[in-house]
Amino acid sequence: MNPKLKRLRRTMMFLSAQKPGLIKDAYIYKADSLMFDLEDAVAENQKDAARFSLFHALRTIDYGTSEKIVRINGLDTPHWQEDIRVCVAARCDGIRIAKCERAQDVEIVVEHIALAEKEFGRTPGETLVMAALESPLGVLNAYEICKACPERMIGVAISGGDFRKCMQTQYNPGGIEMLAGRGQMLLAARAAGVQCFDTVFTNLNDMDGFRAEVEQNKQMGFDGKSIISPKQIAIVHEVFTPTQKEITAAEKIVRAYREMSQGGVGVFTVDGKMIDIAFVPGAERTIALAKASGVYEGDL
Repeated sequence: MNPKLKRLRRTMMFLSAQKPGLIKDAYIYKADSLMFDLEDAVAENQKDAARFSLFHALRTIDYGTSEKIVRINGLDTPHWQEDIRVCVAARCDGIRIAKCERAQDVEIVVEHIALAEKEFGRTPGETLVMAALESPLGVLNAYEICKACPERMIGVAISGGDFRKCMQTQYNPGGIEMLAGRGQMLLAARAAGVQCFDTVFTNLNDMDGFRAEVEQNKQMGFDGKSIISPKQIAIVHEVFTPTQKEITAAEKIVRAYREMSQGGVGVFTVDGKMIDIAFVPGAERTIALAKASGVYEGDL
């Protein structure tokens, strides 16, 4: 498996490829992933200019440790094929498929990526993909979408604005209007073994509401969140980075499991709580996340 498929992606910050001033210095904010947008953030008569700007930015700017993903235009537009060629030629890390509704959408995009990789001399399979689920049909087909290309698929993300519109509802602070969509997508992603990302929070004046939604995301099991402003990065990273208490508890479980399993013991006690093998993957994930976040100092 390509190790880049499972890299740390707590934050995916959207940036309009139409605005050079936004994309030239984006690396300074240290988002885990940068989402360069060729779709909704770019006016119809500016698509060519945005592609030109993005190509030169990706070829000339060092974005450091931030992953470089591009949201291309939908397959129902005349733009997506040239979007793919520019993305691959510019050596982006991955492509986000907008308005994905079927596994066939992924397969079509992957076919064109492979052609572009050959055309521009990139390593076959190097360009990853992820899918944006923006409609009830996309959410219902989430598992097939997640499984469409295991060697390239990062994961799936839900688009709150379009999904709410399709469901004939609107934003609720508690998130009840998104519960079914988020839950269905999470189940599909976990069953397929890929990552899962929540939608953007657009009210930049409500940071308390934003934090509450991010905390809910973590509790539900998301890997990260799409964001629209650098001011949102610190909150997401804080919430998704394991606390020292969580790290200590995870270490105890992993150490106890390794010791007990050697003696043939399947159920054991940690801090007065009964633990079995079902707890181990979660503990190992906590440690892995702590390592990736740069806060782990242990030896596991």
